[in-house]
Amino acid sequence: MDWYVQLLVVILIAVLLIAYVFKYVGSKKIIRYNVIPPKNIQEVLEARVSFYARMNSTNKEIFQERVSYFLQTTKISPEKGALLTDEDKVLIAASATIPLFHFHHWAYENLDEVLVYPDYFDEKFGTVSDERNVAGMVGTGALNHKMILSLPALRAGFLKYPEGNMAIHEFVHLIDKADGEIDGIPDYLIPKDLISPWLQEMDKTIRQIREGKSDIREYAATNDAEFLAVVSEYFFKKPKQLQEDHPKLFSLLNEIYNRKN
Repeated sequence: MDWYVQLLVVILIAVLLIAYVFKYVGSKKIIRYNVIPPKNIQEVLEARVSFYARMNSTNKEIFQERVSYFLQTTKISPEKGALLTDEDKVLIAASATIPLFHFHHWAYENLDEVLVYPDYFDEKFGTVSDERNVAGMVGTGALNHKMILSLPALRAGFLKYPEGNMAIHEFVHLIDKADGEIDGIPDYLIPKDLISPWLQEMDKTIRQIREGKSDIREYAATNDAEFLAVVSEYFFKKPKQLQEDHPKLFSLLNEIYNRKN
């Protein structure tokens, strides 16, 4: 009978281990934050995201899969009474997907949650003061691993005519932050051989902006990090115009964002 008792003990231990795995490991794998039908995702992308609309059918399928993955694995929370729709969530996921689309191995490991405010906000995250002029922010301190987006600015970024896209702007900051510092030279994006030409072109263009000799919006001259984020908006929203007006800058951004990893 000893062998029978030993067998029962082994079986019991195995059952307990399986239960543990399903409870503590499996549960993490089945979390789905934003489950939106693929057809609905596709409709939003076709109607609102020009970057997606320019793709061939194969890339469109890949883009949809990545948008769906971001939605399911990233918490998106309306704050302060924001009325958030599924379309808004898809636009956030598209903004995250666009900068890293040509990278086979990609992930926002420094992001757990996107907080969406109903309006622009101030530096203390208030939405009622006359000083509310912040459209988006990558969180620090207590808000580390979080991003805050203004709902009107998010929607405006996907209108046909504006050059910029605030959500893409903030996701570029998040990519820049992945190496520990938001400095306009993200290790994840810029290979070592491009750092020197990138710095030279960035310094030259910032001088032109400050001297009023460039059509790139003045905010890009705030610092190196804002320059990268602003011209990245331009690159993804109006690539042909950027290529015509700033061919060297376009060429460098094209090498940065469209290289295969």
